[in-house]
Amino acid sequence: MSDRMTPIPFGILMKWILEDMKKDKGVFGVRFPYKADGAALNFLGEKIETPFGPAAGPHTQLAQNIVAAYFAGSRFFELKTVQTLDGEDLPVEKPCIDARDECYNVEWSTELRVSQALGEYVKAWYILKLISKEFSLGAPDGFMFNMSVGYDLDGIKSEKIDSFIEGLKDARKTEAWRDCEAWTLANLKYFKNIDESYVKAISPAVCGSITLSTLHGCPPQEIERIASYLLDEKKLNTFIKCNPTLLGYEYARTKMDELGFSYMKFDDHHFLDDLQYADAVPMIRRLSEKAASNGLGFGVKLTNTFPVDNPNDVMAGGEMYMSGRALFPLTLEVARRLSEDFGGALRISWSGGADAENIAELYGAGIWPVTVATTLLKPGGYQRVKQLADEYAARGCEPFRGVDNEKIEKFSARASLDKKYRKPAKAAPNRKIERAVPLTDCFIAPCEEGCPIKQDVPEYIRLAGEERYGEALAVILDKNPLPFITGTICSHRCMSRCTRSFYDESVEIRSVKLLCAEKGFSEAMKALPRPAALSGARAAVIGGGPAGMAAAYFLGRSGIKATVFEKSPIFGGVVSRIIPDFRIGAEAVARDLEIVSAYGAEFVANAPRRSVAELKEAGFKYVIIANGAWKHGKLELKEGETTDVFDFLERYKKGECGELGEYVAVIGGGNTAMDAARAAKRVLGVQRVSLIYRRTKAYMPADLEELELALKEGVVFRELLAPKAFRDGTLLCVRMTLGEPDASGRRRPVETDEAVEIPADTVITAVGEEVESEFFTDNGLAVDARGRVVCGGDMSVSAAGGKPADASAASADNVYVIGDARRGPATVVEAIADARAAADAIAAAEGLTVGGTAHTDSGSAEAAIVKKGIIAAPKEPSEEAKRCLECSTVCENCADVCPNRANAVVTDAAGRPQIIHLDLMCNECGNCETFCPWKSAPYKDKFTYFATERDFADSANSGYAAAAEGYLVRLNGTVYRGGREELAAKLPAEVLSLITAAEEQLCLTSFHGIERE
Repeated sequence: MSDRMTPIPFGILMKWILEDMKKDKGVFGVRFPYKADGAALNFLGEKIETPFGPAAGPHTQLAQNIVAAYFAGSRFFELKTVQTLDGEDLPVEKPCIDARDECYNVEWSTELRVSQALGEYVKAWYILKLISKEFSLGAPDGFMFNMSVGYDLDGIKSEKIDSFIEGLKDARKTEAWRDCEAWTLANLKYFKNIDESYVKAISPAVCGSITLSTLHGCPPQEIERIASYLLDEKKLNTFIKCNPTLLGYEYARTKMDELGFSYMKFDDHHFLDDLQYADAVPMIRRLSEKAASNGLGFGVKLTNTFPVDNPNDVMAGGEMYMSGRALFPLTLEVARRLSEDFGGALRISWSGGADAENIAELYGAGIWPVTVATTLLKPGGYQRVKQLADEYAARGCEPFRGVDNEKIEKFSARASLDKKYRKPAKAAPNRKIERAVPLTDCFIAPCEEGCPIKQDVPEYIRLAGEERYGEALAVILDKNPLPFITGTICSHRCMSRCTRSFYDESVEIRSVKLLCAEKGFSEAMKALPRPAALSGARAAVIGGGPAGMAAAYFLGRSGIKATVFEKSPIFGGVVSRIIPDFRIGAEAVARDLEIVSAYGAEFVANAPRRSVAELKEAGFKYVIIANGAWKHGKLELKEGETTDVFDFLERYKKGECGELGEYVAVIGGGNTAMDAARAAKRVLGVQRVSLIYRRTKAYMPADLEELELALKEGVVFRELLAPKAFRDGTLLCVRMTLGEPDASGRRRPVETDEAVEIPADTVITAVGEEVESEFFTDNGLAVDARGRVVCGGDMSVSAAGGKPADASAASADNVYVIGDARRGPATVVEAIADARAAADAIAAAEGLTVGGTAHTDSGSAEAAIVKKGIIAAPKEPSEEAKRCLECSTVCENCADVCPNRANAVVTDAAGRPQIIHLDLMCNECGNCETFCPWKSAPYKDKFTYFATERDFADSANSGYAAAAEGYLVRLNGTVYRGGREELAAKLPAEVLSLITAAEEQLCLTSFHGIERE
């Protein structure tokens, strides 16, 4: 396996395209073509039907990449930059792309040899000339190529780069052109709309324009000499690519900090070494005049990528180059300044975080053509261009009349406030499923995997979209008996994993759940499945919070009568007694109690605490302990008394919290701390609430949503402070700094010598409640070092293994511990998961059928694929189904995000879509690993096609290659050789089916024997 991609011969690419179009499969995995309407813009003497396309990057490195981009709607192509240092001499370590959010890379020019790059661009040009006419995608002259070169004048004048430039100015003398023409003329029978005269008339003038890309540190005199050479000697329309360092270090640092990107590390050396703004303006004026005197066009390309220090968590190297949404505000400010200084007359081409949400505004302000890269590296891939094209088509053709300075100025100011360009206060959680990707049948819904109860999210989202709310709620109730509570305050780990968030924002799964509960309640209650059989055994549940309520439901559904004992007057636990009404009202708990009671559970309030032995003596065969974690966590201060957060919130909920004074300090960073801070803000007389945390917001355990609500309501966040004492209306703290990561992955807070005083009349501590371990030990149950009972995977307490020697072994029989009582403070949905495990274990012990229904997701792959694009969040939860990508039906992330189309989708004999990796088209950029929902790298872990036996031998991947007699197949490290019949006796049927599908659907027989150069 090599990290060098192999150019595919023209004839094979054309055969692949023609076969795909014949089968109505799109082109290179891009299913939906854009067909231009005949209108076109004039640019540098050429026509472009849409004013955008892929930037000089991974999406213009190979012919198939350019073809895929064209098919989706691109009509302007900035070809990957070439320089004298090329091919294997170019020092690019792999992986080389990190597109998790804003994008970074460590490569800066084509990884091919310059001669190969020339061949790819000529092939791509020729293919577009053919398919534009053959498939009526647009005018054959409705697109243009723009070459990109670097990095110094001597290199550009070298024979290698000069041949490249001249070859694109007139391709007739190139070997690639001769091959394209010869193949086409020999295969005219495969075309309906192409004849010999059309082929002979194809223009060999591939490029009449060029973009100069210069390295950071290139002096202004060198830039001007190169641009002058390109204008005077090469007679090319010329754009120079400017660096965002034109803004100066102070502006860039301040802006990045303001937008939440303070973690980006960079110093001022590039800003000092690069072209200075004061030098750039007169240079651009001189070059503009020179271009005019030559009858050529001139402009600037904004901007190059932005160099920052590399943390080496994904890619190697000392420096990496930032692009994407973080670059957009910087690029916009460069555009604003230049447009102002040139009165809107300077032609500006754009590259820096453009996507479907901002491209129309850029175009409307007179900034075009626009090139994109980061957005194409996200799920959806090239198909996102179709959305750009639709945005443009809706706006219509507007000739260039100058850059609108007023629009750019307003856009720049607005972008600095837009959350799209701001980093959230907390980093996105790990989205990966902590298992390796299966070799086949890998499509999976990350939202379900992120949910502790594995809720069937896409299914109920789809049913809700069809307004079948009763059926949707039935799906929810199969695994979740508390839809009103979880539909209101669930921590929604499902949403943290949602693939839609790579496009815009997560599907509002929690809101849809609540909608289904509200609208489907009556219907679903009538249709609740009855137990198949009843048991005479009874179960006692200690604790009437979410865990206890859920246990009663699952037990009753399985046929076991449950009695819930709650020590307080109300049920719902923390939800009812602690969480403020502004987050959840009593009616949510009441409705869920109604659901739980449907299976005959008995609820006893104000129940005295009884031991496990006493409950068994009372006739309960099984005991489930769900009494929560109510023991106050301790914060050791040298001086002063504080208020526990549970005490405060319980009093607040009753309206009995009393006076707090003007200044309140809340110590902690979890959801309960956010509740306390927001509640304190609502208490009469409180002027300011400060939230004290010893790390930064990024490391707070609170959900991002709760953190942002607290910020919105005016809570003052005081980060990197450790409380030490509370006296005389002052909370005394020590300033902290962040050290190296600890076992949790969070950077360890380290004390400094700096003291900080925070005004505080009341100090509330929210440092985590604890389990009442005394209850367990009093009942003879073993606890661990943290005071938590020792349980098995089904929540049962083992009769052996670590219990006190004098305890009766029988005392632990049929005892289960669930929820916060087992875990410590946790979430409602984790409590439900525990309850289900315990109830299922009890049902199995009684020989009963475990309740529940197996759900099979029956979504439509075609319907899901159509939704791949940026979609504005709807106003109503009922419309969220339009945004759900139904990943368990079709995922294809790895295929979407591969610039080279090296991960392909085929359909096996059973009609299931499968992924196969094409080794010779892969350069191991690593982007598929970023977006695969599994903890895997598809380019290493998916079944792989190898063009030669040598490539097969050079890899450890499971996969196959054609051999002299049949195939070579490697599966889990074992190599098999033989024909189909021989291999059928040795290999799983799904592997042979995948090989057959790949051979038939991807024209791979034409690839056999292609050697890497």
